[in-house]
Amino acid sequence: MFSHVMIGSNDIERSKRFYDAVLGVLGAGEPFRNTAPTGHQRLFYRHEGNTFCVTQPINGEEATCANGGTVGFKCDSPEQVQTFHDTALAHGGTTCEEPPGLRNGSLGAMHLAYVRDPDGNKLCALYRLK
Repeated sequence: MFSHVMIGSNDIERSKRFYDAVLGVLGAGEPFRNTAPTGHQRLFYRHEGNTFCVTQPINGEEATCANGGTVGFKCDSPEQVQTFHDTALAHGGTTCEEPPGLRNGSLGAMHLAYVRDPDGNKLCALYRLK
């Protein structure tokens, strides 16, 4: 359904350090760096047919996080959810919502961890029980 997800950053190098570490937990490698025709820097992380992008806002305005928006990342195990969370915190992220762990709800049992990146974007690491 999706071709990519793109978020804004006010400090592209800080974001690169954060996402290199956090997305590395999921197996994503170095991003493809791109300079937009406007001169703004962008990072494209490609992994398993998906693309996660970080950009300096092309309109020149400050990057802001979406109120109510969350970008979810699929994990392969409960341990990977915890590692994603811990790695995010170690690289400038902050925890949000409940502590990482198992949740039982209307969508079934799953392990979740929520963090905010250094620009305030909300991320979720998720592992669904099989």
